Amino acid sequence: MIRMKRRLLVFLPFLLFMAGVFTSCEEVEEEGKYANWQKRNEAFIDSIKVVAGSRLVSKLEQLEMVQEGEMFYVMNNFISTGKNPEYIYCKKLRKNPSGDRPLFAGSAYVHYYGTLITGARFDGTFTGYGATDRNIPNPPANEPTVFDSPVLFNLGSSSLITGWREVLQYMHAGERMIVYIPYNSAYAAAGNGSVPGYSVLTFDLIMTEVVPL
Repeated sequence: MIRMKRRLLVFLPFLLFMAGVFTSCEEVEEEGKYANWQKRNEAFIDSIKVVAGSRLVSKLEQLEMVQEGEMFYVMNNFISTGKNPEYIYCKKLRKNPSGDRPLFAGSAYVHYYGTLITGARFDGTFTGYGATDRNIPNPPANEPTVFDSPVLFNLGSSSLITGWREVLQYMHAGERMIVYIPYNSAYAAAGNGSVPGYSVLTFDLIMTEVVPL
């Protein structure tokens, strides 16, 4: 027993050193993952702008003309100003113009899958498409299972990021969209939980039901 204790005392500094090495490696890896994060996110959203082209949707009539698989963008009226308009970029995956559409202060049940620009998932109710998915089939796959439950969101709630409050008004029940939300319309420079500051957020959204006011 005494010999065992002596051996432990001999190896203890080594074990503590190795624990410190592994911790340092994890910290370096974590820092490297988000190196130049703001610039990388700005470059990402710039690439999405190119794909969206000049298709600004500001009226419901224009929205109905968008076909499945097409990109468009909408203005975030919560934070936009005349000199500094803020846009959210969308790709319609499934169209259902006959479905109900939530009003500004309305509520809707939504499935969502949220990823960072790296494709890393940070939240969601199902496994959908992420920021790095480009060749999404038509019709889309990766549907929610019977074990996945949508969440009820109130569009008038100040707890929702402004990007969500704006873009959900452009969806009908039964529709599915990929949306790319710039960081100013999300958690800005502060971040939130596992989402670092300056993060563009990509969501795969499926609106299942609109709750009447």
